[in-house]
Amino acid sequence: MRDNFISNLEKKLREPLPGDQAHRKMIPTSRNQKPRFKFPNPPKLGAVLILFYRLNNEWHFPLIQRPKYIGVHSGQIGLPGGKMEHSDKDLIATALRETEEEIGIKQDKVAVIGSLSEFYVGASNHQILPVIGYYDGNQPTFIPDNYEVAEVIEAPLETLLDERSVKSIEMTVSPGLSLDSPYFHLSDRVVWGATAMMLSELVDVIKNP
Repeated sequence: MRDNFISNLEKKLREPLPGDQAHRKMIPTSRNQKPRFKFPNPPKLGAVLILFYRLNNEWHFPLIQRPKYIGVHSGQIGLPGGKMEHSDKDLIATALRETEEEIGIKQDKVAVIGSLSEFYVGASNHQILPVIGYYDGNQPTFIPDNYEVAEVIEAPLETLLDERSVKSIEMTVSPGLSLDSPYFHLSDRVVWGATAMMLSELVDVIKNP
């Protein structure tokens, strides 16, 4: 369902984006001097989708809880999305395909209105495009893929925009590596790292008069 919020956001996404300035507000800082991630190959391309929909007459968007696995994003909360495949005509197609695969939202039910700044995820060597869209219909029914998604979390946009939702926590991400990290407190979850940094840009875009 399109309304003034969606129309205004679409216009703002055509303007210059805050990019790194917004990302830095949510960047974790290391408590030690462990070297940053280094990779011999160029970044893989990927995309995520911020999908707005109405729930109880309020705008929400889905986050996903990743299952536990051997990898840098094990158990974390993120946005639906993933790596670009050869069959994808562009990164918007990647975002739509991955969202359908992960949480069951049909691609023809998503109306894309723009995207945020591309974002480099150093932990996994991915260059990510955050795509923005809304669900073109009534409240969506999520069908999570059991292999890739432990839970779908319905996050209220109003909470994301509330300055009181920004908090700080100490994270131990691996042996010998601890971080002081700002995060968004959404639906009683800690949303930090790359996802928080992308959402930080969304907040700045929405609040920009």
